[in-house]
Amino acid sequence: MTRITIAKGDGIGPEIMEATLEILMAAGAQIEIDEVEIGEKVYLSGNTSGIAAEAWDVIRRNKIFLKAPITTPQGGGYKSLNVTTRKFLGLYANVRPCMSMHPFVSTKHPIMDLVIVRENEEDLYAGIEHQQTNEVVQCIKIISRPGCEKIVRYAFEYAKQQNRKKVTCFTKDNIMKQTDGLFHEVFNEIAKEYPEIENEHWIVDIGAAKVADTPEVFDVIVMANLYGDIISDIAAQIAGSVGLAGSSNIGEECAMFEAIHGTAPDIGGKNIANPSGLLQGAVMMLNHIGQIAVAEKIQNAWLKTIEDGTHTVDIFKEGISKQKVGTKDFANAVIANLGQIPTVLKPVNYANSAALHLPKYKRKTPLVKALVGVDIFVHWDSLDPNELASKIQKIATNDIKLSMITNRGIKVWPEGFKETFCTDHWRCRFKPVDEHKMKPIDIIKLLQNALNENIETIKTENLYNFDGKAGFSLGQGQ
Repeated sequence: MTRITIAKGDGIGPEIMEATLEILMAAGAQIEIDEVEIGEKVYLSGNTSGIAAEAWDVIRRNKIFLKAPITTPQGGGYKSLNVTTRKFLGLYANVRPCMSMHPFVSTKHPIMDLVIVRENEEDLYAGIEHQQTNEVVQCIKIISRPGCEKIVRYAFEYAKQQNRKKVTCFTKDNIMKQTDGLFHEVFNEIAKEYPEIENEHWIVDIGAAKVADTPEVFDVIVMANLYGDIISDIAAQIAGSVGLAGSSNIGEECAMFEAIHGTAPDIGGKNIANPSGLLQGAVMMLNHIGQIAVAEKIQNAWLKTIEDGTHTVDIFKEGISKQKVGTKDFANAVIANLGQIPTVLKPVNYANSAALHLPKYKRKTPLVKALVGVDIFVHWDSLDPNELASKIQKIATNDIKLSMITNRGIKVWPEGFKETFCTDHWRCRFKPVDEHKMKPIDIIKLLQNALNENIETIKTENLYNFDGKAGFSLGQGQ
């Protein structure tokens, strides 16, 4: 018997959770349930995190969390609890299978069967944002070597366990050479450890187009957080419906299982929502906790129900579907099919679906790190880069000089173009003259000089070489 935590969530959440639990219990799932309240009601009670401390205690104690969709109120002051949960609990791997149910669910891609493995903790979803000037806000993209290694290794181990033949990496490292470049570099390193599995890399934009057009060429795709979020929804939709897809969120200690869709408040409480996404998450949960036979029984009954043409309104289509049902009747149909298997759709066999046990990350030997410059970001209202250059050159020292100014990443000094549109947010790069070795005190001197010249500095970014290799990007146009 495994004790799990559930949260019924918002919108359609309570009714699809009830339907899912009825199916689990009818199938003989050996679970005991603790329920916590999270989401909109908690937010609106004045708790800006959307979850009480006691709820965290229950989730962390049970370690297995089945969660219905929740609402994050719009506007400032509220953080996404979905993101917070994944990060607080170290749920670094988000796994989203996307498979066609052709010919029983309408799709243009009848042989689609892919799995997206999405990094879950970092990237732009670190949520580090600042307004820096009147006109410019920033969001910091965090990519770490441990984050890359853990998610890429998980993708290859998952492919190995599930007898899948290929792992594909999507990045945008032709533009983001440091962040996405690290993800691609780690992918290449780890791929060498799995010679029996084919590996390939795609630039994410053409890769996304290929997923939408020819998803059958992919098997397992591993991506950073934002790309994985977007493309997994695309993949689920073109497979037939976002409402059919569930996901698992796996960490070294805890795991969370959910549908990938939102709360759909416009249909909440109307008994028309499709519980399939959450049910798919629950099946993944059962596999994870070792109740493989029950998971297999439920999944085959679900496939048989889809095959029978017993469909909720989101996937119902005249000429394909046989019976339009609501949430409760769909659950009852799945329960009635327990013990049966589909005859056209491929029955599942979860013999190899127990939880993966990956080694903990081992920190590498530190690289040789050398300070070689500094980017000083300033708020400057005049839109003439030459005027700024003449002013900010006054803060230079004998050993540290201004080498470049960019605006929104584009080099505007020296030799900028008058056609380049500028805003009030400028990056001024200072580098040492000749072989002068830069020290942190040099940066303090530059900032003190800027204060003396009434130049408003917003932030600094130190420029480092690691083992002699630049750890920073050039300006566009350099």
